[in-house]
Amino acid sequence: MRKRSEVLFSKYSKGLKSLVRRKQVDSVHVRREGHQLARQLSALDLTAIGVGTTIGAGVYVLVGTVAREHTGPALTVSFLIAGLAAALSAFCYAELASRCPSAGSAYHYTYICIGESVAWLIGWSLILEYTIGGSAIARGISPNLALFFGGEDKLPAFLVRHTIPQLGVVVDPCAAVLVVIVTILLCAGIKESSLVQTIVTTVNVCAMLFIIIAGGYLACKTGWAGYELHSGFFPFGVNGMLAGSAVVFFSYIGFDAVTAAAEEAKRPLRDLPLGIGMTLSLCCILYMLVSVVIVGLVPYFSLNPDTPISSAFSANGMQWAAYIVTAGAVTALCASLMGSLFPQPRLLMAMARDGLLPSFFSDISTHTQVPVKSTVTAGTLAAALAFFMDVSQLSGMVSVGTLLAFTVVAISILILRYAPPDEVPLPPSLQQSIDSVRMQLDDDSQGTGRKNFNGVVDIVEQSSHQLEDGEAEIQCPLIQKQITEDKQNQQRRRKIAMWSIALFCIGVLVLTSAAAAEYLPSLLRFTLGAVGAAILLCSLIVLVCLNQDEARHSFGHTGGFLCPFVPLLPAACILINTYLLISLGVDTWIRVSIWLIIGSLIYIFYGWNHSSLTEAVYVPSAYVDEIYRASSSLQQYCHDGIGPF
Repeated sequence: MRKRSEVLFSKYSKGLKSLVRRKQVDSVHVRREGHQLARQLSALDLTAIGVGTTIGAGVYVLVGTVAREHTGPALTVSFLIAGLAAALSAFCYAELASRCPSAGSAYHYTYICIGESVAWLIGWSLILEYTIGGSAIARGISPNLALFFGGEDKLPAFLVRHTIPQLGVVVDPCAAVLVVIVTILLCAGIKESSLVQTIVTTVNVCAMLFIIIAGGYLACKTGWAGYELHSGFFPFGVNGMLAGSAVVFFSYIGFDAVTAAAEEAKRPLRDLPLGIGMTLSLCCILYMLVSVVIVGLVPYFSLNPDTPISSAFSANGMQWAAYIVTAGAVTALCASLMGSLFPQPRLLMAMARDGLLPSFFSDISTHTQVPVKSTVTAGTLAAALAFFMDVSQLSGMVSVGTLLAFTVVAISILILRYAPPDEVPLPPSLQQSIDSVRMQLDDDSQGTGRKNFNGVVDIVEQSSHQLEDGEAEIQCPLIQKQITEDKQNQQRRRKIAMWSIALFCIGVLVLTSAAAAEYLPSLLRFTLGAVGAAILLCSLIVLVCLNQDEARHSFGHTGGFLCPFVPLLPAACILINTYLLISLGVDTWIRVSIWLIIGSLIYIFYGWNHSSLTEAVYVPSAYVDEIYRASSSLQQYCHDGIGPF
């Protein structure tokens, strides 16, 4: 009975550990089987992808709604604050993209820094985001396209929306056709699709520049009437301006699409951070300039909430400008559609590589060097949704995936800096080399006290080389004692850091939940908020006082971008994104929870058993190079026919 309970406990412990197993950063040791993605994207191509994905038609509508209901003339400040908040996540993404330049974006970073189960949930959430986001964008193109051509009756009959009487469903053939066209374009090759993305994004940016230049000229002629108001610059107060920042924050979502192209960037260590930075900077500048002009042309309360930019120009005698504005909205939607459909095949490919999805999704075309099967699958699903469903009610679910990704990326930065993974999973085929290195190190440790395979840090050998033999024998125990103490201090510091990060996240969750729970009594909300704030501040102070781990310098690919102001910047990122997540509403979270439960079942019954890390052997990262050298020596030994193999 006791033996049986021990076996059950062992299996239970092993199962729990498998939920947090972490994979290795792709390096020269990792050899991908089959064909590779084509490295053809420059920093300019990545910027076009990021800007095209980020600047959707929402900005053509959002400025009117937010200005009328929240900010007034202070809309520009709201865009600036939202841009700075988005920059917190962008800094975190830039460092992880430099250190881990592989497909999968936030899913990939989470798998390396946090663990498999969390990575699966992030990847599953992003699949939902990309699918619903692409379908919603496609559904928004047809009415704008009809407006551009003079009305829905001017569109060809096979593209016009119509209702199926038996089902009561409004189908949108135009949306489905557009998704199919974009899918075919993405299958043609990364260079071809990025070229089209660049052209469409350029047209969109030119339309926004027209709005800024022509609108600024008109505003100068009329004396910037929108700012000559008795209510002042902040008619809704500072709180209204901050509320507007929370709304327009979602107009910056999309820059993370740059990291989806990590394996297709020519120089990922330089181009990925540059693409992210240029995307966010350009979008923020354009948003601010457009808002300055529009709220200056007419008083904010006179803006049309549906067509604020067109109505502002029409009020100043430029009705023809509506065509340019509509053209900008259509191209913005087309660019966003391409940007939404582009990352999902790469995400599916990354998850299939890791064994969490069937290998079907990881196939790369020999001709176009893109994951064609994943692209066709994602495009077919998005086209079907765009054709049959009005997904506007599900649009809140899109934000959940992005905000969850932003949050775990910031947490990954804290883990990378204070407690980076110190073990590397190696395939079972290297077991012989691992045993060989272990035996060699054990023999060396008996003679010189050099190192221990179980993780004891290297001993500085120069001291013993500089001493006489007799002196070395005397000093060796002292060196060994000092190194053992250093190792214990390092382990203690890592434990403190991990507990501090965990407590910080708990404090953030308690604080933001109390702030968003308006239905609770005031005293209870204040008490919970105070407890959460205390936990948050204490854990953050501990992190500030702790030294960062030295292993961070050699983690992953070095020499790229480094996130500044750690731990304060990632901590602020976690706090902001968690508050936005909590504020999304109960209905949204119920829908997302159903999706996550479905994903959890798929992981339990498929991904957990098929993971590429199921049989992996974990070894200290300090010995990986030696193990691979030993493996190469064994292969050469067998190849020469010297041994018994």
